[in-house]
Amino acid sequence: MNTVIAFIVIFGSLVFFHELGHYLFAKRAGILCREFAIGMGPKVFAHKKGETVWTFRLLPIGGYVRMAGEDPEMTELKAGQRIGVVFNEQGEAVNLIVNGRDRFKDARVIEIERADLEHELSITGYEEGEENATTFRVHREALMTENQLSTQIAPYDRQFNSKTLPQRAMAIFAGPLFNFILALIIFVVLAMIQGIPTNEPSLGEVINEGAAVEAGLKEGDRVVSINGNSMNSWEEIVTVIQQSPGEELTFEIDRDGEQLTVPVTPTTEEAEGKAFGRIGVYSPFEHSILGAFTYGAKEVYNWTKLIFEVLGTILTGQFSIDDLSGPVGIYVSTDTVAQSGILNLAKWAGVLSINLGIMNLLPLPALDGGRLMFFLYEAVRGKPVDRQMEGMVHFVGFALLMLLMIVVTWNDIQRFFLQ
Repeated sequence: MNTVIAFIVIFGSLVFFHELGHYLFAKRAGILCREFAIGMGPKVFAHKKGETVWTFRLLPIGGYVRMAGEDPEMTELKAGQRIGVVFNEQGEAVNLIVNGRDRFKDARVIEIERADLEHELSITGYEEGEENATTFRVHREALMTENQLSTQIAPYDRQFNSKTLPQRAMAIFAGPLFNFILALIIFVVLAMIQGIPTNEPSLGEVINEGAAVEAGLKEGDRVVSINGNSMNSWEEIVTVIQQSPGEELTFEIDRDGEQLTVPVTPTTEEAEGKAFGRIGVYSPFEHSILGAFTYGAKEVYNWTKLIFEVLGTILTGQFSIDDLSGPVGIYVSTDTVAQSGILNLAKWAGVLSINLGIMNLLPLPALDGGRLMFFLYEAVRGKPVDRQMEGMVHFVGFALLMLLMIVVTWNDIQRFFLQ
């Protein structure tokens, strides 16, 4: 149960932060955001705040921010159509009722002659009992009600495609960007809590059981030399210890200005068929706000570099389906990491956040990177790609990604549960 909760919290947080990037920059550009969804499939929870409906959906495989103008959103009002219209005190239409107008006692019935809900924000038609057509203003935040569901209209300047190319590109790029920002925050906070690893030739935390505590070594001891060889870094200390399993080593240490000689015999450990020495001491740490930010930035860079190196194996053919993991594989890995403590689990969340950011930046249809490629093409060409063609490309890309997700998930199930 703890693993399930950890998985839901971590995965949900990564998706939330990703979509928050899209949402904030879309709102900054003036785009109407209709829905902020975590998950896919049927709604489990929905709450409307302002213009946006915040929802949790059943399948924990992603999320989205639905922006006005990206998809067909509401019924087009056509000539001859009879609708109910509710007006405010200023005479502006605030609710256009396509059907079910009997439920709105104050609605006036109008037969549409012409309607423009994007640019002019007006409807022209014949009110019941009138022979002459009248033009009515439509409020910018008017609702259209159909099948008991009310949707806010979106004037053209509130739609995604009305915005400048940089605004649209930033609204899409902000999702992956926020994943990198989240990873940076996690690594910085961890550095502030744990301290920042240093390469000084000093001892960090000494565990309760081990050769170091048995020999009398203490945290903060500065190692001057081992077996007469001077030590200038933590890496040098580790190298000597690992190369000397079961061999007595003579540590010359400086403890608060006092010089001491301490014999230490590393215990023998085995990994991948090789023996190495271990004395039970962690690396030294220091605490610094500036250092924490520097450490966090380095961690983001190092993990980003490593993930790109792994992706490079795809291009060189050094790739197997077993190298991919879906939600099931991530769940199993989360279970393993959770057993090593909350701090390691937080670090794992940071790594996953970077991974999510990079995956979404890949130039594949239906991903953020695929949409950014269309924007790049638009910048070079000078005009956007046909929206129907782009939509079809993204639809096919999404279908293929879902197929890949199914294959990877089934492969994970076979690897972890059916063997």
